[in-house]
Amino acid sequence: MRIEHGIINRVQQANDIVDVISEHINLVRKGREMVGLCPFHEDHKPSMYVNPDKQIFKCFACSAGGDVIKFVQMREGLSFMRAVERLAARAGIKINITKQASDGPDSDIDPADIEKVNRWAEKHWRKNLLDKSIGEKCRDYIKSRQITEKTSEEFSLGVAPDRWDDFLNAAKKKNIPEKLMLAAGLIVAGEQGHFYDKFRNRLMFPIIDASSRVIGFGGRTLGDDPAKYMNSPTSILFDKSNCVYGLDKARHQIVSSGTVAVVEGYTDVIMSHQFGCKNVVATLGTSFTAGHARLLRRYVKNIVLIFDSDIAGTAAADRALEICLAEQIDIKVASVPQGKDPCDYVLAAGGEAFKKTIETATDVMQYRWDRLTEKFGSSDNLSDRRAATEEFLRSVATASKGKVIDVITYGLIINRLSRILQISPEDIKRELSRRQSSSRLVVNTIENVKVSSVELGSGFGAKAQAEIIEVLLNEPRFFESAARKVKADDFDEPLLKEIWELIGKTLADNAEFSLTNLLAQTESKDVSGLVVKLSDNGQDIETLKERLAGAIAALEEYNSKKLSQKTKTPDDEHLRKILSVKTKPDRRNPGFMPI
Repeated sequence: MRIEHGIINRVQQANDIVDVISEHINLVRKGREMVGLCPFHEDHKPSMYVNPDKQIFKCFACSAGGDVIKFVQMREGLSFMRAVERLAARAGIKINITKQASDGPDSDIDPADIEKVNRWAEKHWRKNLLDKSIGEKCRDYIKSRQITEKTSEEFSLGVAPDRWDDFLNAAKKKNIPEKLMLAAGLIVAGEQGHFYDKFRNRLMFPIIDASSRVIGFGGRTLGDDPAKYMNSPTSILFDKSNCVYGLDKARHQIVSSGTVAVVEGYTDVIMSHQFGCKNVVATLGTSFTAGHARLLRRYVKNIVLIFDSDIAGTAAADRALEICLAEQIDIKVASVPQGKDPCDYVLAAGGEAFKKTIETATDVMQYRWDRLTEKFGSSDNLSDRRAATEEFLRSVATASKGKVIDVITYGLIINRLSRILQISPEDIKRELSRRQSSSRLVVNTIENVKVSSVELGSGFGAKAQAEIIEVLLNEPRFFESAARKVKADDFDEPLLKEIWELIGKTLADNAEFSLTNLLAQTESKDVSGLVVKLSDNGQDIETLKERLAGAIAALEEYNSKKLSQKTKTPDDEHLRKILSVKTKPDRRNPGFMPI
């Protein structure tokens, strides 16, 4: 699939990078740039710089960098095209994506088409709800749950009537292909090849992602169906293990507050938002998963889990805690007073009381400690006590390995355990060390995006290639003269070769050369980060000329030696003399050489 290059540039220009990044992290001015904590690694001091003039960002710690599209692509875990779509929608720009022959058989059904069908279904069921006769029963149910008409409209609630083919027939009249309805999970194929509606006699909850796409639905029965809640099946767009309900409404409040509260039900989210608690989302009828943790970590590091206080709720909370500890997410636990679910509690006590419940949530280690002491106090059975201790040690080992708890807290926990178990602190430390080394939990995925310094090889061959690219990014007018002596095949570092080709293509298109124009032509996050990194060393034009001449001479010598001594590396000392112009040190980190 392909998006026209002109459209990509238009999307870039319509989305100011400072405005977009500010929706995700707090930025403060530092000279001509803005700085903030980088969301792509564990950042404790501002390492990310955002340049409003160049419309680029760069992290000096993890080397992440690029334009506004790359930021959204990395931050929200999207493909390049989906990131463009996301920003286009933000700016109110309509775009067309064309298919290519190389897209393969799996691209026969476009995710964008599935989203369009879902969007139409949302409007159809909403229209049903507002229909005087069709929606009466469902409207009465919504009213009985004390959901206001304004909230119903905000969450686009709808109704699938008690019919086998209401949606199917309506969709056929709009010439929507059955294969799209099947791919979206909106209809089901019967044994004899007939189709019927997936959702029947249900209150419908559209599930919308952070990009404002309708990716699936949840349906609550209005009758006596034993399946009280039903979700869309897994599709190209939807996987309940990696989606949460309400994220589209909660995203901005989550970022600004620094906390997200996770509940279990659709109506828990709706009622929380109705009463002003807008940083609340819900899992979709499934246990809290690593996918949920990674999704939410893109927006916030503090998660408060609010589960029912029954046995099932406690077990669900325990599973969620292990996941969050392994993912290095700060996790707290809150229980709604009087054993109510969040929806009923908000109705009874109000939004401020629920906010206080979130704000006073118990730290994960304190929660586990309370569980441990509670079990010790209620049982003298050796087996029960050992099980309780094992549970707590597992949490401490996971939290310590994931750096969720600091050294002081770790020491306090060791001493507390020593007193309650009558075991020496040294023995407890040895046991925890053993557990940490044998842990199979995956930690620190950093939002499922690996951001690391790009390895460009060693020696002056790699140095010369990087030097040429660095000069051309700062002064592209030298490209024509450089291209008389240097060709793409002279680069044996793939990323540098790709950047060389991108520079040539950008200039050949007669476009105004800029970093954003160049970055718009690559989907690679590694290429994007390297472009920003190399472009940061600007010098006066005469120095750039000298550097380019020295680098080209070094590359020619390197390639000549490589050709004649195929298995030998050219004499680095000889090349050092040719490549005599030194690279300027990083201006923010003296002594650090970018390459």
